[in-house]
Amino acid sequence: MVLPGQLGGRVGRRRDILYDMKSRLSGRLFVFPGYAGRSMPRALRPRSGQPRGISSSGRKRSTLPGEIVSELRQTARAGKADDAISRLERGVELLERGDAKGAAAEAHKAKDLAPRSPAVREVLGMALYQLERFPEALTEMQAYRRMSGRADQNHIIADSLRAVGRPERAVTLAEEALGARGVPLAAKAEAVIVAASALADLGKFDQALGLLRRVRTRDDVAGTEVLRVWYVTGDILERAGRPQDAVREFRKIVRHDAGAFDAAERAAALA
Repeated sequence: MVLPGQLGGRVGRRRDILYDMKSRLSGRLFVFPGYAGRSMPRALRPRSGQPRGISSSGRKRSTLPGEIVSELRQTARAGKADDAISRLERGVELLERGDAKGAAAEAHKAKDLAPRSPAVREVLGMALYQLERFPEALTEMQAYRRMSGRADQNHIIADSLRAVGRPERAVTLAEEALGARGVPLAAKAEAVIVAASALADLGKFDQALGLLRRVRTRDDVAGTEVLRVWYVTGDILERAGRPQDAVREFRKIVRHDAGAFDAAERAAALA
């Protein structure tokens, strides 16, 4: 099943942010448009209003954040830092515009120039994930995780593992994301959604629901990531033969956003 409104295909996979919110495909995975693999990490977003031109040091100014520029200057091959910065800058811009193919091409060139840069491997992994080139995306995101020591892309690693038939590590990756500092709630929720869906596919509904409950939510406050968690919870409850409990989850979504996903339709069908 595809979570209406995000990636198409398997759980957690965002193919297109414009994917029809009403679409319900066969299968068991959810897709949430607009986050995983599509939302640029804050640290990589081009700085708005950054003037172009030449800096006091005589170098061309970059729109990349200063820490990323410094990283590239430290990790690029000798004499290749400026080219690596330019390639990654272009890759980020293309990814922000939704041109994953172009972004992957630029990020590949940046990788040739700065293969030890975590930022380069992250952008390349995101572009490959959007292109559904999951084995390659997995390689790049695992390299990013190893180089950076961060767990903020564990959801993409977990979903890529599912795509290549190795879902068993999804729960471990979700656990790591839940316990890590500096991981945004949306990324934690996404990792949990992928792992819970993997458990549900194995018929382990109670374990899946227990994992979803570890994302702290309040019925009176709900961001988009919380609505996604509730939707997946409702779907798994229905699959577990608990339709009335599923209705309660779908109705919680409707109270916050009557047009979110297809929650209203599913609640009505089960009531």
